Amino acid sequence: MIRDLLRLVDRPGMLSLAGGLPAPELLPVARIDQASRRVLAESGARALQYAPTEGMDELRSRVGADLQAPLDNIIITTGSQQAIDLLSRCLVDPGDVVVVESPGYLGALQAFIAADADLHAVPADGDGLCTEALESQLRAGLRPRLVYVVATFQNPSGATLSPDRRRHLAALAEEFGFVIVEDDPYGELRFRGDRPTRLRELTDRVVTLGTASKTIAPGLRVGWAAAPGWLQPALVRAKQATDLHTSPLTQLIVADILTDHTFMAAHLSTVRSTYQRRAETLVAALRSELGTRIEVADPTGGMFAWVHFVDGTDTSELLVAALAANVAFVPGSAFVTSVKAGFGGPVSSHVRACFATLDEEALTEAARRLATVSSRQAPDRSGLAPTDRAVRG
Repeated sequence: MIRDLLRLVDRPGMLSLAGGLPAPELLPVARIDQASRRVLAESGARALQYAPTEGMDELRSRVGADLQAPLDNIIITTGSQQAIDLLSRCLVDPGDVVVVESPGYLGALQAFIAADADLHAVPADGDGLCTEALESQLRAGLRPRLVYVVATFQNPSGATLSPDRRRHLAALAEEFGFVIVEDDPYGELRFRGDRPTRLRELTDRVVTLGTASKTIAPGLRVGWAAAPGWLQPALVRAKQATDLHTSPLTQLIVADILTDHTFMAAHLSTVRSTYQRRAETLVAALRSELGTRIEVADPTGGMFAWVHFVDGTDTSELLVAALAANVAFVPGSAFVTSVKAGFGGPVSSHVRACFATLDEEALTEAARRLATVSSRQAPDRSGLAPTDRAVRG
């Protein structure tokens, strides 16, 4: 669904809230150009040659320092999506149980389905994965190999796993022996509040994933995984069989930029303040245009607002009308293994709206268009058939 929606982004007049795309005008083109020139001038042969499968040491050491992980535990991947795929190959046999959030990140669901895993959805709410529900199922006999979470600014809901639930999840991993996959693409995009404790700081049964896609540029296709020492060699062998290595040129470009702390501090400050303004603009416009028909939390970071139509609007049906009105979003049903009750009610009445890509004027217009088409799609709550309403005035 998202793949098809992204094809429509360039359609004339289309305002897309669908993709998780960074703001194009904030991509650091000049700084990437500078890094490219320096890398080619100083390390041209290395940058254009075959490279170690686990990645270039310049980038691995930078990532390891940030995550407080030994260099030998770091593997550089072609985007964090590849890391999810590699984990599936190394840890999941056909039929193995993998716990995912409901709703949850579609790319992870696809990777685990491709590995023929038995996906077990655990509900998530405003405080993230419901670890109490997970514990109940573990005590009843559920034995997952992996528990996958986007613990900070979850995709699609934007929720952050609470401190108590982080400690609880870590304790459950220790007791029941599963591996936590802590996917963290959005953690650096916080514009309110303090950074929560990473799950890897609470237990060593964690693989932490990260990416340069949301903070620098997705086109570089650079991600990483910090894995326990017993797992990293298997991930390296799986990656070697897949693509030999991630581009050393783009790795060295990312390393050059990440080690420029002055630039990164200024760049991230601009990104965060821009995204905060856009999040506030979109949420205010949706509330103004749709009123009591919706519920939506105020984002504190990340890229997404999770909008619940409390009147039960089927957002998959709404999408058809919205596209005709040149506004796009992702319906909630795209983020679950089956359409069932989840975060704040049935996910079929939810919308994931990305506030990062469009400017404030376009976000306001997108909300207006969505309100216009949704008013025509609103479920009938009168209990009367259309012909009865016509007769009775």
